[in-house]
Amino acid sequence: MSAVKAIAVHVFRESVRDRVFYNLVLFAFFMISASYSVGLLSAGQEVKIIKDLGLGATSAFGLFIAVFLGIGLVSKEVERRSLYTILSKPVHRHEVVLGKYVGLVLTLAVNLAVMVVAVYGVLGYISVTESEEFKRGWEAPAVDPAMLTAFFLIFVQLMLVTVIALFFSTFSSSIVAAGLTFGLYIVGHFNAELRALQDVVDAPIAGFVATALSYVLPDLAAFDVSADVVHAQPVTVGYVLLTVAYAFVYIGALLVAAMAVFSRRDFT
Repeated sequence: MSAVKAIAVHVFRESVRDRVFYNLVLFAFFMISASYSVGLLSAGQEVKIIKDLGLGATSAFGLFIAVFLGIGLVSKEVERRSLYTILSKPVHRHEVVLGKYVGLVLTLAVNLAVMVVAVYGVLGYISVTESEEFKRGWEAPAVDPAMLTAFFLIFVQLMLVTVIALFFSTFSSSIVAAGLTFGLYIVGHFNAELRALQDVVDAPIAGFVATALSYVLPDLAAFDVSADVVHAQPVTVGYVLLTVAYAFVYIGALLVAAMAVFSRRDFT
């Protein structure tokens, strides 16, 4: 486990130093600009819009970090031959995969934590500057703790996307891995539509294949509770626990698959 910890710390430091800082600056600039623009254009709906924008931007910025850092964990290091330095040391290949994944998850956690603070900071400013009479028209307070549920599920979703990117990077180039990950991310948000396809098509085989894929591919739409939170609809603890359990099972299976592929790969 010491090797896993050392690799994870190295990945975390390199990721934060090289990319995450610039992502956070861009995110903060986006949120400040958006809050100012929404304040000028909206008619009493700025809190809902800022919440929507904040959750959506957190998911989008986190997605790009998860994908581009995830594919670089293996494929780019193979292309640059920097991976050979690690493999020349007394480190098992499965420890390399696990350590790199843990390091990137830590990077995502820090990244999302800062973005959450930025979103709550903008909402807190709105809450302080608006009148009490105006606040009474809100469905939920601006600084709503319920938003933490949505942020948490975004983080779990990005953990799943990261392991998908890592899995593809163990046997393909960085460009192919990025394309496959983004493609699976898009398809994963239409999982319910795939399952319902058999009811609207005349081809039984196509309907069967679509239904089978809906159970095999990750259901990423299940992690999106932004609309519920923004409109003050409750998200039950049971739903959150079930969704997290689903994600961890999927993550575990893909991690094992990534370790198996990486362990058998010939780098000579």
